[in-house]
Amino acid sequence: MPAGRSSHPQIDTGRAHPARVYDWLLGGKDNYPVDEAVGEKLPPQARDAARQNRRFMHRAAAWLAGQGVDQFLDIGTGIPTEPNLHQIVQAVVPAAKVVYTDNDPIVLRHAETLLISSPEGATDYFQADVRSPGEIIDHARTVLDFGRPVALSLIALLHFLPDDQEPRAVVGELLSALPSGSYLVLSHAASDRHAELAARVTAEYARAGIRLGFRTRPEVTRFFDGLDLVEPGLVTATEWFRQTPAPVPEDSGIYAGVARLR
Repeated sequence: MPAGRSSHPQIDTGRAHPARVYDWLLGGKDNYPVDEAVGEKLPPQARDAARQNRRFMHRAAAWLAGQGVDQFLDIGTGIPTEPNLHQIVQAVVPAAKVVYTDNDPIVLRHAETLLISSPEGATDYFQADVRSPGEIIDHARTVLDFGRPVALSLIALLHFLPDDQEPRAVVGELLSALPSGSYLVLSHAASDRHAELAARVTAEYARAGIRLGFRTRPEVTRFFDGLDLVEPGLVTATEWFRQTPAPVPEDSGIYAGVARLR
């Protein structure tokens, strides 16, 4: 049961967008020369980070579905790349419901054809900006039951919100709408693991008019204040595994964690 909006807002092809740069880093084709130009100037580790983010999302979503979580709110969805989050969770819980949100109009065009639910479940796409959390929650309530646990997915999103955009307040407002037993799934670029690389990435995005706010591990940890981190805690994206034994992790400049609301 797919749902979503049918209008097609204007796409700005003269300005790079994080979702389309991310698509290029993953080897996708749904981007424009301006996005490719940014991607080509990034260090090769940026492609590794995109892949590591994606794999972390797959592992975390599958684990949550295995715990019986059947409702997901994914903000900063990006251009669909199979398997998508709903395909991961509905393979475990066919009746799962997933609401996707992104602020790039191009994602809407793909959402209408690619975010197709299992017959038992539901998917929905809503174009909105994470900096308007109330709008996102209001829409998500039309699909998800906020009387039961919801997994909030913020994958590689918050480092696109510098401190002056109050990312902690945004996350706090989103979490305040969720019931006890819900989860936060988060990955975030590190400023303190490979400082020179982080500075280079930040500078290249800035040249394209995209501001970044990479953060240290203590700063990322603060997004989980008041929540119970599940094992293995806040680690790098390649270190986050629930199954044992875990493979030897690659080096990563991405922090990742999953936490439960009390």
